[in-house]
Amino acid sequence: MSWKSSANQYGLIAIAIHWVSAAAILGLFALGFLAANIDDPGVKAGLLRGHVPLGILALVLTLFRIGWWFVDRRPAQLLGMPSWQALSERIVRVLLYLLIGVMGASGIGLLVLSGAGAILFFGAPGPLPDFWHYPPMFAHFAGAFALLALAGLHIVAAFYHQFYKRDRLLARMWTRPLEAGQDR
Repeated sequence: MSWKSSANQYGLIAIAIHWVSAAAILGLFALGFLAANIDDPGVKAGLLRGHVPLGILALVLTLFRIGWWFVDRRPAQLLGMPSWQALSERIVRVLLYLLIGVMGASGIGLLVLSGAGAILFFGAPGPLPDFWHYPPMFAHFAGAFALLALAGLHIVAAFYHQFYKRDRLLARMWTRPLEAGQDR
C-alpha cells in the first residue's frame, strides 16, 4: 500500500485523514450536543475544553485534505456508477468540506467574540457566556445539524454500495488492498 492513491484505492495519507476526521467529527457531535444540554458550568467548560481542540483538528485535517487533492488525485469513479450518483457524491463531498469550514469558522468566531476562549484556556475570570447572544452561534447550531445529516447520508451511501451493490466501495478507503483482478 502506497502513501498516494492508485486508480482503484485511496493511499495511506487519504485513508488516515478520512478516518481520523470521522472520529474527530463523531467526538465533536457528542461533546457539542452534551455541552449544549448541560446546565452545570464546570461540566460544560470541561466538555468545551475537549470540543474546541477537536474542532480545530477537524478543520486543519479538512484543509490539509483539500490541499492533498492537488498532490494526490482520487481513485477513478466506480465502474457502472450512474452519472447522477457520481454527481451526488461530488456534491455531498463538497458540502461536507464546506460545512466543516463553516463549523470551524463559526466556532472560532464564538470563542473570540464571546471571550470564552480566554475563560476556557487562559484562566480569564468569569462564567461562560450564553453563546446564543453571538451571531456565529446560529451558523454553528444549524451547521451541526446539516453536517450530521450529510454525514449520515454519506454513511448510508457507503453501506448501500458495500452491502447492496456489493461493489467493495469500502475497500477503497481501507488499508487492505483489493485482490488481484478485482478492479473497482
